[in-house]
Amino acid sequence: MTDALLAGELPLPPRPDYLRHGATVRSWLATTDHKRIAILYAVTITVFFFLGGAAITAVRLELFQPNGWLMNSDTYNKLFSFHGIIMVWFFLVPSIPNTFGNFLLPLMIGAPDVAFPRLNLFSWYLTIAAGAFTVYALVAGGVDTGWTFYTPYSSMFSNTHVFAAAAGVFIVGFASIATGVNFIATTHMLRAPGMTWFRLPLFVWAIYATSLIMVLATPVLAISLLLVITERVFGLPIFDPARGGDPILFQHLFWFYSHPAVYIMVLPAMGVVSEIIPCFARRRIFGYDFMVYAMLAIAGIGFFVWGHHMFVSGQSALASLVFSFLSFIIAVPSAIKVFNWTASLYRGQISFESPMLYALGFVGLFTTGGLSGLFLASIPVDIHVTDTYFVVAHFHYIMVGGSVSAFFAGLHFWWPKVTGRLYPESWAKFAAILMYAGFNMTFLPQFVAGYLGMPRRYHTYPAEFQIYNVMSSAGAAVLAIAYLLPLGYLTWSLFYGGKAARNPWGATGLEWTTTSPPPPKNFDRQPRVDRGPYDYHAEGMSAGTAPPQMQNAREI
Repeated sequence: MTDALLAGELPLPPRPDYLRHGATVRSWLATTDHKRIAILYAVTITVFFFLGGAAITAVRLELFQPNGWLMNSDTYNKLFSFHGIIMVWFFLVPSIPNTFGNFLLPLMIGAPDVAFPRLNLFSWYLTIAAGAFTVYALVAGGVDTGWTFYTPYSSMFSNTHVFAAAAGVFIVGFASIATGVNFIATTHMLRAPGMTWFRLPLFVWAIYATSLIMVLATPVLAISLLLVITERVFGLPIFDPARGGDPILFQHLFWFYSHPAVYIMVLPAMGVVSEIIPCFARRRIFGYDFMVYAMLAIAGIGFFVWGHHMFVSGQSALASLVFSFLSFIIAVPSAIKVFNWTASLYRGQISFESPMLYALGFVGLFTTGGLSGLFLASIPVDIHVTDTYFVVAHFHYIMVGGSVSAFFAGLHFWWPKVTGRLYPESWAKFAAILMYAGFNMTFLPQFVAGYLGMPRRYHTYPAEFQIYNVMSSAGAAVLAIAYLLPLGYLTWSLFYGGKAARNPWGATGLEWTTTSPPPPKNFDRQPRVDRGPYDYHAEGMSAGTAPPQMQNAREI
């Protein structure tokens, strides 16, 4: 193929794309095409997202009044447990890795598919089976343990459907492990000629680091939940202190997984933002090597900070001091990334398309969440705000504000590549701004309420906290509209949106060298890479024009 064709100056000849190559239901349910499996995951997590969102809508309505006006305590406990379990394990954890990771990883490294296509499909079926178990538990009678399944209540005393819910999370853990193994093998084995480790896009590095966490940490969650099920079903004295068990053991096991799991949600989001900011700033990413090492450092250090969730559990003062120190240390690579994103914007020719607005929203919300995390890493402050809405606000700024903003940024950035269609940009910009405003309206008041002492997981509360809950619930309504808008205009674009060019953003990377949507095997021939993914960003490049970096995909 000629350089002019690769640079986007000439149209590619028509050819079947992955969406229309076998359009029967059976062809989709039995597919091994990584792109179609990514679509299946996207549909699945969207359903889970709205299920979890419906539960928290009822919770926010309940908190309008301080005296429990809609439901009793048991129902309230089941609703926030429903929300937490669904959103953490069936939306946030798989959201970016299983959708964008599946779709983009082979395209970005010049591969025709993932290393184990059948395992990839099997992991989706495991997710469906796990979701069926968990949704059954949450709908049939509910679970009142919260998303953490703390023992001995979950293993001995709760009369709700803990077994089925825990079994669902146990099964989805195997789907996560399978996905991680697949991505690691794909990155090692299927890179295009010339695609050395330090020519990988940062999104690929983020997915690789995330996959390491999936493979190494998820088995610990599986063991923890299996022990809960064992004690609950067979009555073995594992966590019940009345019979010689140790409930603190469960906390150690659970948080050994769950703190690294934070980075399963956040590292892919960082990778998404690291692709979008240089594109719309028309500059190379600042400090590529430092960005790579920061991702690997976050993945590694994340395994050593679980104890900062346990400052009030009775662990030794020395252990708390060590975990506090490590919690401050892990903020350093995160700060490096924020600094490098900011430096990448400096003197750039920035254009504020919707993906860029969502990405900048991620930077703002993630920075706020990260700074509040430093307060929680300080032992005296953490003791003061433990089990208050301060912790809820911090968690949501990182997990929801950060990860979901990045998910929507990636969704808008790669939507033309995934679907071959363009969406109404003005609506997308409005939704991005509304999401940022609605999120801050929802969770900033929770920082104040939590610091003043309002405990989480209570549906009745002192009247002086009502103003903060009303503000938070009003913000949640705005945020819900911001989440619903993309569902509307992106669905509209599938039928009425204009046809997308191969590279509508003038972006870099191998995924932009193929058609929109891509063909079943991604590339007609194996690409050869001779430059880094950001080496061609240059000042003076206007938005929407195909840059000369597309020559880094010469085919052999």
